[in-house]
Formats: sequence, C-alpha cells, structure tokens
Amino acid sequence: MEASAAYAICSMSNIPSQKARGFHLIRVAEDGTQQPWPIIVVRWGRRVFGYVNKCPHDGVNLDWERNQFLDPNGIRLMCGKHGAVFEIGTGICVDGPCKGRSLTPVALTILDDDICVTGVTLVEDDDGEAGEETLEAGEET
Repeated sequence: MEASAAYAICSMSNIPSQKARGFHLIRVAEDGTQQPWPIIVVRWGRRVFGYVNKCPHDGVNLDWERNQFLDPNGIRLMCGKHGAVFEIGTGICVDGPCKGRSLTPVALTILDDDICVTGVTLVEDDDGEAGEETLEAGEET
C-alpha cells in the first residue's frame, strides 16, 4: 500500500462530538517492519484531530483508563500519569512537565462519513479495515 492511501478506522458516529477514542493500529515502517502505532482521535463537531498516544514527557500513553483522554472539563487532552494538559487543536502542552512540547500529530481526513488515517502505510486486517478501537477482553463492538 502507498502512504498516500486513506485508511478508514471508524465512522464519525462511532465517536460522539467532544469525545476522544484510542485505536491500536499497526504501521509499516520505511524498512518494511510492522510497528505498533497507538493513536488518539478527538471529534469536535464535524472536525477530527489525531495524535500518537504518547506523552512527550516520558513516552507513556495518555489514557489512564481505556479511552479516558480528556481533562475533567472535557476541553483538553490530559496525560493520566503526570497531568500534562494539551490543546486539542494543536497538541501543544499548555501545562505540566512537558509545557511547550507537542504531541505527534496524525493526519486524518473524513471520507463518506468515515474517519480515515492518511500519510502512512498501515497493516490491514483480513476485512480490509485498518484497525479497531481497543477492546477489553470479552467486549464486543
């Protein structure tokens, strides 16, 4: 697959407005190896924002509980480990131990009401889907 491909990861309706969801995708690196690629997708009305799920402070995932990415007010992304707070639209840390640093952006687009990842090559499953939201054991989609 080419890096210019668009990979549908979910429908817009799968993420309520002003909410965030995590996805565990597999990306194909330049050397051809497959690498885990956890991302965060935030929906704000008809807009979506994507970031790699990795705090620039110490490299941990932002969610302290499954799909818990937003601060208590629901207006910024927050690292559950050290409390770093990030602007949703830019990924810039505005408070916390990594203030001034940024989350790594993920290119997203909306095609036919599907949220799609672009700019990378992903490993697709047997159904042609790029990935799924992380599920707990025994949970169904």
